[in-house]
Amino acid sequence: MKLKILTSLLIVSMLTLGANAASFQTNAKTKRIPAGTKLQFKMLNTVSTVYDQEGNAFSAVLIGDQTSDTSVILPTGSIVRGTIREVVPAKRLSRGAVLYLDFDHIVTPTGRQMPLSLALHNRTDLTFDGGLNVSKGYGDALKQNWTKTVDITKTCTEWGVETGVDAFPGAVVVTAPIGAIGGVLGGGGYLIGDSVADIFRKGPDITLQKGTVLDVILAQPIDVPLN
Repeated sequence: MKLKILTSLLIVSMLTLGANAASFQTNAKTKRIPAGTKLQFKMLNTVSTVYDQEGNAFSAVLIGDQTSDTSVILPTGSIVRGTIREVVPAKRLSRGAVLYLDFDHIVTPTGRQMPLSLALHNRTDLTFDGGLNVSKGYGDALKQNWTKTVDITKTCTEWGVETGVDAFPGAVVVTAPIGAIGGVLGGGGYLIGDSVADIFRKGPDITLQKGTVLDVILAQPIDVPLN
């Protein structure tokens, strides 16, 4: 009999504690940072496809207070933790490495860890699936080579004009064409030579230096406990 009474009391106590806990959770005060909010993080360590691997951890720090009404709910300096989701190595034909980052959680002012769901944005090196990649292959390499070729031709032509102007009256008629022809030959040689090399050359790696500022956008809201 005594055992039954003790068992009944224990069950009642557990139910009471559960109800109180549920009541506490319901009454817990939170502030929401809505989906679509833009944040900025500053990297606290360097991340690179040269030496980092999948699963490696990194840290960042929040730049700018996140407020609701008149209160600050996530202050500047809140620490963000993340891991490297995937590293795709650089390959030949100038195909650059691809770096994928996961931002796992942010530490609230009360010391709680809040999960994050967000994406990088406002970068020219983003892939369609959210990775970082500065060269997508041989086509990009050819575009860069052509830009360099145009710069070489322009520089040589300007040199010919300036040299003729500074030499003696009428000299520019001779020096300008010489400079232009030299630019065409030099730029053309660079275009052909480097384009052939890019067939065998690996693409560039991705490195996010310590101190790099990343723009991100929330994919899911964050409900931040205030107590």
